[in-house]
Amino acid sequence: MTVFDLPLISFFQRVLDPLTIMVALYASALGYAQPFDGYALVLMILAFFISSSVYQYIDPYRNWRAGRMLAYARDILSGWAVTVAILLFLGSVSGMNSHFDHAVVLTWFIVTPLAVLLTHVAASALVGGPNRKDEIRSAVVIGANDVGLKFASVIERNPNLFMQMEGYFDDRAEERRPAEMRHPMLGNMSEVAAYVRAHQIKMIYISQPISAQPRIRKLLDELQDTTASVYFLPDIYVFDLMQARFDNVGGMPVIAICETPFTGLDGFVKRGSDIVLGLLIQLMLLPIMLVIALAVKLTSPGPVIFRQRRYGLYGEEIIVYKFRSMSVAEDGAKVVQATRNDQRVTRIGGFLRRSSLDELPQFINVLQGRMSIVGPRPHAVAHNEQYRKLIKGYMLRHKVKPGITGWAQVNGMRGETETLDKMEARIRYDLDYVRRWSLWLDIWIIVRTIAVVLKRENAH
Repeated sequence: MTVFDLPLISFFQRVLDPLTIMVALYASALGYAQPFDGYALVLMILAFFISSSVYQYIDPYRNWRAGRMLAYARDILSGWAVTVAILLFLGSVSGMNSHFDHAVVLTWFIVTPLAVLLTHVAASALVGGPNRKDEIRSAVVIGANDVGLKFASVIERNPNLFMQMEGYFDDRAEERRPAEMRHPMLGNMSEVAAYVRAHQIKMIYISQPISAQPRIRKLLDELQDTTASVYFLPDIYVFDLMQARFDNVGGMPVIAICETPFTGLDGFVKRGSDIVLGLLIQLMLLPIMLVIALAVKLTSPGPVIFRQRRYGLYGEEIIVYKFRSMSVAEDGAKVVQATRNDQRVTRIGGFLRRSSLDELPQFINVLQGRMSIVGPRPHAVAHNEQYRKLIKGYMLRHKVKPGITGWAQVNGMRGETETLDKMEARIRYDLDYVRRWSLWLDIWIIVRTIAVVLKRENAH
């Protein structure tokens, strides 16, 4: 049993969700006066098993338990979208699609995730009455330190955890304890077991460094005479975390401290949005790209497309495409950034750079899977080798694919970075993007990019 195993969540998974999916399909058929025949029953069974597998993989309930309701709603909608895609594929392959009224199925597809969300909220409200106190679990933290205080604040901010923080146990003298403690000091570590037995404490969280191993061993021996659940709070918050999460390798638990955000469903969502948007944009802008290609060819000697080596995902070299905007095609050990009134910029090149139209061929890179529409802007290999020695964490921006636009570019870091301070500021935004990524952040960056391009800020 884990810290988050609650009767309400189990009720959602085993009873409420399957029932909601079935009732929604039956109600959709009833609403259009369609018979609920054997094919509908098969669809209902398929939907139940497929959705159960998908939601088990996505685990939207982790956000419910943590009180992140918007993220929870997003996971419910995403999981149902994947379920619908699988059902449509199976129906197309098997020929079952022809046996269903399209209006009924479409209504069911739309109504079901909304019904799931509403039933969860209603069930939660119902148990919020007399029975809710039975689910609230008392908790103590062993270790009045920064990690222990952080955990206590998490309990306070998230009532959906159904926990009540009682206080701390610590062997340190009073003057060494944090001044911002909001809960009482209950005693030292030798008094934990007796207190837990006397007050029927349900949850114990140990926030102690590895150096305290002998004391922890003694404490664990004493706690075997109690029924409390015991957990360790790993002291990983002293590091600069990037997409930190728990995982396992061959059944052995590990903690990811620095990881890409694009794993599992998030990776699927990111790649899917790149393909869909990339294709749409390429089709819409194809006439403009042909005109630009002709203008580049007629106004200056040299190739239409400028190819340059850049660093992509995991620091691997990729070839990035741009419309040539300069009279030179630098790609060596030293690359000079374009500056204002740069004499190397061609007549048409100045307009292309100010309007960012020179970047359009990079949508080909997106469709190839080498780039993303949103991500840290790729730098020339020469610049990477220069700045990775000067800026701490510089290469961590390559935990994700480089983008046509990025968080730094919509925050004033577009164009030339002629000083180290400016490059450091750009890298801070890039790493902030990796830490905070979400589909909504990508959409917000795309919207802001349009405004930045129209203003032609910092482009030369």
